[in-house]
Amino acid sequence: MLNLYSAQIEHISIHRVGNKSKGETIFLSEAELTLNDETNGLLKEYFFKPFREKEENYFSLANEVDVAFNELHKIASEIFLDPSSTHSNSKKIAAHLFEQSNHPHIKSGEVYVAHLTNIVLDNKKVDAVGIFKSELKHDFLQFQEKGNNLDLVVQQGININKLDKGCLIFNVEKEAGYKVLSVDSNRYDTKYWLEHFLAVEALSDDNFKTKNYLKFCQDFAKEVVLPAEDKQQEVLFMNRAVNHFAKNNAFEESHFLNEVMENPELIPEFKHYKVEKGPKYSIQDVSNFDIANKAVSDARKKIKNVINLDTNIQIKMDFINPESAEKFVEKGWDEERQMYYYLVYFNKEEKN
Repeated sequence: MLNLYSAQIEHISIHRVGNKSKGETIFLSEAELTLNDETNGLLKEYFFKPFREKEENYFSLANEVDVAFNELHKIASEIFLDPSSTHSNSKKIAAHLFEQSNHPHIKSGEVYVAHLTNIVLDNKKVDAVGIFKSELKHDFLQFQEKGNNLDLVVQQGININKLDKGCLIFNVEKEAGYKVLSVDSNRYDTKYWLEHFLAVEALSDDNFKTKNYLKFCQDFAKEVVLPAEDKQQEVLFMNRAVNHFAKNNAFEESHFLNEVMENPELIPEFKHYKVEKGPKYSIQDVSNFDIANKAVSDARKKIKNVINLDTNIQIKMDFINPESAEKFVEKGWDEERQMYYYLVYFNKEEKN
C-alpha cells in the first residue's frame, strides 16, 4: 500500500530533452531548482496525482546480465547513498533519456528528477527517486492591461493536472532491482519509456499474483464456463471466485477449487486451462500466495456482473451476496414462445 500524503521533495532538478532523431538537443540546468511553498505544492500534486489514481502494479529494474548493469539502478543507488548528489545524477538521467529518444514519435519535453522522502510504502517510511516528464504543450490565455483596455495574449505551457510520464523508484529491495511504479499517459511510445529508458520487468509480488490470478479466472469463466454452461453460471463463478479472495488472507489452489467450482467436471478443465494459458499471466507455477486486498477490490470494480439479454433487458448480479442469484433467479425454456427466460423471485421492490 502506497501513501504519498506526507511525501516531501528534498532536491529537484529540471532539464529539457529533445528528440535525437530530429536533430534536437539536450539542455541541462546548471543548478537544482529552488521551490517556494506554492510551487512545491503544485509540483507534488502534479507528480503524485496519477500514482494515487492508478493501480499499484510494481516493476523492478532489470538487466539481462545483472541488475547492477541497469543504468538507472546505478544512478538511483548513488542518489540514495548521497541525496546531495541528486542534481549531478539528474544530468546523467536526462542524458540517458536523451539517448533513448531516437524514434520520430517521441516528443521532446522537460524532465524533472527529484529525491523524495517521507513516502509510506507497506507501512514503512522510505525515500525514493522520482523521474517525471512533461511532453504535451497546451495553449492558454493571458491578459495584459494596455491603457484602458485588456489585451489577449496566447501562450503555451503544460497542463499540471495531467502528467505525461513518470516513475517512482523506491529505496527498498535494492538487490532485486528496487520496487518501481510507472505511469504513462501517452500510449504511442510505451517501449521507449518502460523498456528502453527504465528497462523494467513486472515484479511478481502478492499484488501481481492476486491481480493476475483473478484475470486468469475471468478468462476461464468466459472461455470455458460460459460455453459449457451459460452466462448466469459464468457470472456466478466469478462471484464465488472474487468472494473467496475477499474473505481469505492466503490463497491455496485446491481449497479455492473445492469451494468455488460447483461443477466438479470443470476442475480438470481448469487445470488444463492453467497449463495452457498460465504463462500468459505468469501464474503457471503459482498455487499459494498471500492475497493482496487492494488487488481484489480493484478487480471487483472491473469484473462485469451483468447478464445482457437480446430483449434489451439487463440482470445485475450482486458480488456481495452471490447466493441471492442462485436462490432467487431461475433459467428456463418457454416452449410456446420458443424463448429462454429468467424467473426472478422477490418479496418487495426496493426503493432507491
